Amino acid sequence: MGSSGKSSESFLSKPAVQSILAAILCIIIGLLVGYIALLIIDPKGATEAIITILKNYFTYPTKAAAMKYLGNTLVKAAPLLMCALSIQFCYQAGLFNIGAAGQYVAGAGASLFFALVLKMPWFVCLLAALIAGGIFGIVVGILKSYLNVNEVISGIMLNWIGLYSVNMLLSGVKETASPYTVQIASVNEKALLPSLGLEKLFSNNKYVTIAIPLAFIVAIILKIILTKTVFGYEIKATGIAKDAAKYSGMKEKRNVIITLFIGGALAGIGAAFLFLTGYEQWSVTQSSVPSMGFNGIAATFLGGLDPIGTIFASYFIQHITSGGSYLDKNIYPSQISDFISAIIIYLCGFVLFFKLYLNNYLRNRQEKAKERKEGGKR
Repeated sequence: MGSSGKSSESFLSKPAVQSILAAILCIIIGLLVGYIALLIIDPKGATEAIITILKNYFTYPTKAAAMKYLGNTLVKAAPLLMCALSIQFCYQAGLFNIGAAGQYVAGAGASLFFALVLKMPWFVCLLAALIAGGIFGIVVGILKSYLNVNEVISGIMLNWIGLYSVNMLLSGVKETASPYTVQIASVNEKALLPSLGLEKLFSNNKYVTIAIPLAFIVAIILKIILTKTVFGYEIKATGIAKDAAKYSGMKEKRNVIITLFIGGALAGIGAAFLFLTGYEQWSVTQSSVPSMGFNGIAATFLGGLDPIGTIFASYFIQHITSGGSYLDKNIYPSQISDFISAIIIYLCGFVLFFKLYLNNYLRNRQEKAKERKEGGKR
């Protein structure tokens, strides 16, 4: 009994286990609050509504239809994962990259401009998105490093600069009868990301491309960089104590700029991962920054600030977001999924308190067990 108690305590004391438990707790409370909101709107269908959100594509009666719409969820989860990785990577250096939304916009604008105007192949469009997002990140990094401008302020400003710049940039390639850009397939099919046969796994869903596995690979690479390389160590050291990193010989300004460049590049590629599939078109009249960059915040913290955890968190956030679209719009707003995500983001702020409470509880148990053991010897 004693050995099993010790093993369970040592298991619970592992940071990864604590992060998973905290994430599950945030999800449960977030769903509960969302369910209460549904009850307030209309108590009769609240239970069915929350089940619908959780089921998402499982609401379809056939396996073929379910697999097709699972593909759609993964198509949207890939760019969300990239935005989450952007925020997560920068956070390791002590930076809150709220500008990921603007970097995402820059990547969307660059990839679509190269695809629709310059008629470039997909890999060139992808590179353009990487560079555009990275440049937005560099601007924030330079302002932070040399002028001590808070990255949150400069990031938010660039979000709006990016939005209206991209609207103007793409206004010449919009459809005649709508505010959306022309479809890539009808103008430059070689700009579409290749599928390599992946669409066959999802009932011939043409939007399923290499973007999905590439996003997973990027997450694994970032995990390796952060845990197994000198650069990753310097990034984390800069985040923990910038001045200490500076006086130990690390170039903290360079690290901040490089980190924000990488963060911006990740968000920019995320946009290309969506728009170069043809799944969505850009509206040149939109007056709000796409929510993808902001949803990445939820996935980042829900994933325990870990690249691998962020993979599962990104899928979950997109799963419930897509599930909200199946609600009866005459009764419930589809934004209820965004409301649940927002609650989860808020709760993730208390993850640290959860870990502190759990560690204190485990420490107290160990001390009491030690006292009983010493009392028994006497």
